[in-house]
Amino acid sequence: MTQKLRIRIDSFSFDKKPLLQNIEFSVLPGEHLSILGKSGSGKSTLLHLIYGLIPLENGGVYYGKSKVPGPSDLLIPGAEYMKMVTQDDTLLHYATVAENIATHLTHSDKNRNRIDELLKLVDLLSFKDEKVQILSGGQKQRIMIAKALANKPKILLLDEAFSNIDFVQKIKLRQKIFQFLKQENISCISATHDSEEALSYADRILILHNQQILKSGTPEEVYFGVKTEEEAGFFGIYNLISPAVFPELTKKEMIKFPHQLKPTQKYSGDFSVEIVGNYFKGSHYLVQGTYKDRYFYFKHSEKLLLGSQQWLKIV
Repeated sequence: MTQKLRIRIDSFSFDKKPLLQNIEFSVLPGEHLSILGKSGSGKSTLLHLIYGLIPLENGGVYYGKSKVPGPSDLLIPGAEYMKMVTQDDTLLHYATVAENIATHLTHSDKNRNRIDELLKLVDLLSFKDEKVQILSGGQKQRIMIAKALANKPKILLLDEAFSNIDFVQKIKLRQKIFQFLKQENISCISATHDSEEALSYADRILILHNQQILKSGTPEEVYFGVKTEEEAGFFGIYNLISPAVFPELTKKEMIKFPHQLKPTQKYSGDFSVEIVGNYFKGSHYLVQGTYKDRYFYFKHSEKLLLGSQQWLKIV
């Protein structure tokens, strides 16, 4: 029987300050939902409510037909089928890495194999017998992820769980973790401010803004469905194509990301910009140009001469 996680939060306030309202969504087994939002948008609060760390009076969280227990239902909050990883260090510093992961496991060969499997997943097998206190913040975060997976939860909540991990390790780890969750059919809700993470790894994205859902859908639906500057701001640099600047091109405002302004020849271009900046991105340059005292950004394979003109086609 397929059991999905269902969340409905009519309203939630703290000290009379509204933090969340009109939140409703569900997550299927093995599905990865990314909660994308800026700092202070309520992402962490939402995960704490789902996990049952905070009492929810106006709404409910259900797994299948059962209500997820809240803080008044359990001595130690958190349903046994659900685990959460936060930015906070919750490890036993004077125990070894293996001992931390084995906290809730019985002492058997099978579980020792499980520990090794999880340490390989987070690339820390060689640190198995090291004391946690000597490890870096990023390594501790990786241990917390491994520990959360020890008992094969049905649902994993990740609250900025990759924030302290260095860039190169983060790329490898996210790929391995999210592939592992798919293979194990573990549902995942990840809260992040990193739009690249959400677009690359989530099955669905929910943008949280001003205490409520601003937009939701597949990564493609959310990204290509951006219609306002407020929505575009979650995905980095963008271009506003407005009737005030381009009366001959459009009758309504359009959002275009840098890759949607294509360098071209005059005969096929929509407008030309004066080049005022080049920013090297490794695989390309992000070029900044001006038109009618407005900045526009586009991608180019080469650095362009400052002060030169470049025609662009809106796609």
